[in-house]
Amino acid sequence: MFVQRWNRTLLTGAFLGAVGLLMNARAGEASGTPTLRELAQQRGFRIGAAVAMPLLDNAEYRQTLSREFNLCVAENAFKMESLRPARDRFDFQQVDRLCAFAQTNRMKLRGHTLVWHQQMPWWLSQGHWTRDEALGIMKDHITTVMQHCQGKVYAWDVVNEAISDQGPDHPIRPDSFWTRVVGADYVEKAFEFARAADPQAILYYNDYSNEGMDSKSEAVFQLVKRLKAKGLVDAVGWQCHLASGWKAGAAQARNAERLAKLGLDISITELDFRISLPVTPKKLQTQAESYRSVMRFCLSQPNIKALVMWGFTDKSSCVPYFFKGAGAALIFDEQYQPKPAYEALREELTKAK
Repeated sequence: MFVQRWNRTLLTGAFLGAVGLLMNARAGEASGTPTLRELAQQRGFRIGAAVAMPLLDNAEYRQTLSREFNLCVAENAFKMESLRPARDRFDFQQVDRLCAFAQTNRMKLRGHTLVWHQQMPWWLSQGHWTRDEALGIMKDHITTVMQHCQGKVYAWDVVNEAISDQGPDHPIRPDSFWTRVVGADYVEKAFEFARAADPQAILYYNDYSNEGMDSKSEAVFQLVKRLKAKGLVDAVGWQCHLASGWKAGAAQARNAERLAKLGLDISITELDFRISLPVTPKKLQTQAESYRSVMRFCLSQPNIKALVMWGFTDKSSCVPYFFKGAGAALIFDEQYQPKPAYEALREELTKAK
């Protein structure tokens, strides 16, 4: 049954992807303007976007995604709540669909996320478990998901947002389900399970507010340093949900360099720059300079391997939901038209050496 469903998904994805690639090629030939994807690939760089799975039925959405990006990640399809409706049942329908789309369109695929304290299935978060039972569920989940996607997902956010916002030491979140039931060592256990499940996969620790040099980024640094010493982590994800006007600077450079000394790569994993509404031409230009700054910074740091935006069209951005009075955070507007931010990224990729 599973094999038949995968084959149908793959064939459907292959047909739609082939049509999209043909249309994109014709569009490129007509305009003569290199896409973000083409420019990034010339430099061995990955530029990506998070995928809202319901919009993958929209032809313009699919075509823009495959034309402009060589990397993608699901917004929600890989999260435990979506993947595991019951302890003894996995639902890979949406995961398989995105895997097929990525393969057909020759895009790399990130897995986000294996272990998180949010978007957990109710049967797990509301259950009563011993430490050994919870660890068994975690190991089974990580092993099953990673091996199901082996060869299709090149990198995983193994643990997401484990570090507390509470200073000065920013411990592992004490209120997390995993900390309460398993203990703070759940992070290391998750990476152990992930390394064993797919030794070829690139393993990330992913978090927010860890891109600069402050007490939280120090806590993240110390965590990944310990994990790296045990051979359990390969890279760090900087989320970067930021306000328009922000620019990368010396603090980000110092942080990138100290992670490089540990032998760790970095990806910007969830970038967007929100604008205070209403949108004006001046605000769009300010936003464009923020995107320009991040791309310039990424290309200046050898251990930064990818820049991934949390979506690409304002039509599907989650920013208005989380930030009241803000929006228009991405590089295409709601009609899939490129904004000044798109041109800023293209200009930086064009002139990069």
